[in-house]
Amino acid sequence: MTQTDPSSVPLGGHVDPRFEAVRAAFVENFISREEVGASICLVVDGVTVVDLWGGWQDAARTRPWQADTLVNVFSVGKAIAALCVVQLVSRGALEFDQRVSSVWPEFAAEGKSDVTVRQLLSHQCGLPAIREQLPPGAIYDWDAMCATLAAHRPWWEPGTAHGYHVNTFGFLVGELVRRVTGDTLGTMVQREIAGPLAADFYIGVSEQQLGRIADHLWTLAPPTTAPEDLNESQRMELCAYFNPPDFSGAGVVNTTQWRMAELPSTNGHASARGIARIFHALEEADRSSGFVSSAALREATAEQVHDDDMVLHRSSRFGIGFQLTQTERPLGPNPRSYGHFGAGGSLGFCDPDARLAFGYAINTMGPRWQNPRNGALIEACYDCL
Repeated sequence: MTQTDPSSVPLGGHVDPRFEAVRAAFVENFISREEVGASICLVVDGVTVVDLWGGWQDAARTRPWQADTLVNVFSVGKAIAALCVVQLVSRGALEFDQRVSSVWPEFAAEGKSDVTVRQLLSHQCGLPAIREQLPPGAIYDWDAMCATLAAHRPWWEPGTAHGYHVNTFGFLVGELVRRVTGDTLGTMVQREIAGPLAADFYIGVSEQQLGRIADHLWTLAPPTTAPEDLNESQRMELCAYFNPPDFSGAGVVNTTQWRMAELPSTNGHASARGIARIFHALEEADRSSGFVSSAALREATAEQVHDDDMVLHRSSRFGIGFQLTQTERPLGPNPRSYGHFGAGGSLGFCDPDARLAFGYAINTMGPRWQNPRNGALIEACYDCL
């Protein structure tokens, strides 16, 4: 592992003196953990105690990270998609135990008529992948993707198991939101969440925002194994990530088309400050309804599943759309923490007991399960509390 001279890394922002250990961990990520560009923001008791950015927006290290730099934060967007549903439940426009087919009739095909909103968002509905091989670019045809999923036969009987819906989650939840509101999920995020909170978080960036986006330094390519050479379980896992071939963003994450599309599972673009502002609003809502109903939020962040994951092949723990803290992948030491990790290490979470909101956005792919960069930052944060 190469070491970076800390004096060569551009840094900006501020830190409350009590949280200097977080600054030290942030800098150490650049020195010894191969960070290239990142931002971190922590809000504690309603006060922003850490707001840092550093490094570079590109592999050549010619564009320093700025205070308002955006970057693809991948599955952190799943939590924001879930929040849209929590808002609809808070307003009485939807219920967690309502059948999805009641607002999306086509979804009832192939034995899915009884699938509930709760099951859909907690990865229990059996649609983590598409069997029919789709061509590159199919992800940009929203109507066709949703029609394919609605007509699809589940990989397991809904409600009997769960498996991480890596990419299909965004289409499923986004279409649910569209059927209820008439708006796309990205539109709802801007109108109801990011806009009112002045939070830099976008599912589908506008042309005006393109100049603020850092390159994501990710070269993951689809595997060469043909689906027909695999058993059913292996095929499901492969297709969850790579059918269509660019499903997870492979080869396209830095294209304008990817950035401007609405792909809620994978192409949320944000700053750490934007992530933290949203989770701070949730931390406040946990104590008093306003942004969302505290009752709906607490139900959404209560455990729904916690056992072997059919796609990840390890234990995963979910509420209704939110990842929950677990021993294998902790969000701090407190039991009620919830949020969502993004591929490579980006992270947003809320700890209602510590009154903490945490946002972290990066442009360098790291370990996908237990990431040493966000792990070091979480540890330093709690050491300071």
